[in-house]
Amino acid sequence: MVGRVRQPSQKLVDWIEAKLETWMGLEINREKTRLVELKQKGVSLDFWGFTFRWERSRLGPGHYWNLYPSDKSLERERVKLKEMTSGRHSYGPIPMLIGELNQHLRGWANYFRFGYPSEAFARINQYVQVRLWQHLKRRSQRPYRRPSGISAYQHYPQLGWRPLRAAVAQLPAKPKATLSAKAGCGKSARPV
Repeated sequence: MVGRVRQPSQKLVDWIEAKLETWMGLEINREKTRLVELKQKGVSLDFWGFTFRWERSRLGPGHYWNLYPSDKSLERERVKLKEMTSGRHSYGPIPMLIGELNQHLRGWANYFRFGYPSEAFARINQYVQVRLWQHLKRRSQRPYRRPSGISAYQHYPQLGWRPLRAAVAQLPAKPKATLSAKAGCGKSARPV
């Protein structure tokens, strides 16, 4: 549980613990429970796969809450991607593998899209490229060669891979207004 208070007191902590244990019937893990002052320099909190940190703004005076995927979450994702591109999956067609990767990465990115995930997304994109290259090289006795004059970063999207982007999800485009050839009175109208 995460709570923001200015001055944590023992009375408040006891009240929260009593509510959680008696009213909600939950058991508090005393080893993991701690009070953290996040406004201190260099202090962070990992919670639900995110790292929370109070940081000084690079754009001017002031501070902001920085929220990004934790290192533990990135490591778990790398393990999952390594398993998905392992040698055990060399028999399947490349479009099928890339489709599964895209679906998995889209779900992972959807969960971690909050805050400032661009650096984490770039690290995952780089890892996927390395794993795809290793996977393509291992598939056949003949070495895999991408088309000449094209970089790997250009080649993988041609195979169907969609790199993660930290942009806000695009809303569906609004339908364009249709112009009527006739005015309300039955006469033809000139578009304005």
